[in-house]
Formats: sequence, structure tokens, C-alpha cells
Amino acid sequence: QVQLVESGGGLVQAGGSLRLSCAASGLTFSNYDMGWFRQPPGKEREFVAAISRSGNVTPYADSVKGRFTISRDNAKNTVYLQMNSLKPEDTAVYFCAARVVGINQYHNWGQGTQVTVSS
Repeated sequence: QVQLVESGGGLVQAGGSLRLSCAASGLTFSNYDMGWFRQPPGKEREFVAAISRSGNVTPYADSVKGRFTISRDNAKNTVYLQMNSLKPEDTAVYFCAARVVGINQYHNWGQGTQVTVSS
């Protein structure tokens, strides 16, 4: 059974940084593309960043480019999201997601971690 567990969320002032982690189990991690999504209050869930199996392809949403960095450690079955220069509009529940290579849709999701950025 695939499990994705996010951690690292919290309350931070604008301009600050947070690092989210997502620990994966029950899957062959290196066979999965991983993604981060977020759902701001009252809004739809949106894409933030993704990382390919090997880590060499890392697309980002325009709203976070240059501020957020996604990375992965296949030896630890973990994907990270380093978030710098945080803005109040980054406030959201952040979700980790996984999809096996060759499948378009993300099919495994974590429970989410709250990130709140105060102005």
C-alpha cells in the first residue's frame, strides 16, 4: 500500500523559508515521478512543482519559479520542496503526489501539510 506523508509545514512570516518533506513507502520510489500541489483557502488545488524519476526534469508553476526548489533523495524515498521568499499568497495546504512513469495522472496523494504565511 502506497503511503505519502508530508511534514515541515507551519506558520512563517513573509520573506521567510520553509522546507517540506514527503516520505514515501510501499512503492519503488525510483519508478515514480513526484509532484507538489497546493490548495489555497477557498480555491482549487493547483500544481506547484514536479520532479522526474532521476531528478533531471523539474517543471514549476510560474508563481513559484525562482523561489521554490524541488528535489528528491531516492535512497531515502523522500521528495522535498524548499520554499524561499514566501508570500502571503503561498498560504495553502500542500500535498505530495506520485505517479508511476508512463501514467499521466497523479494517483497517490498525501494528506497534506498546512503552510501559512503572515504579512
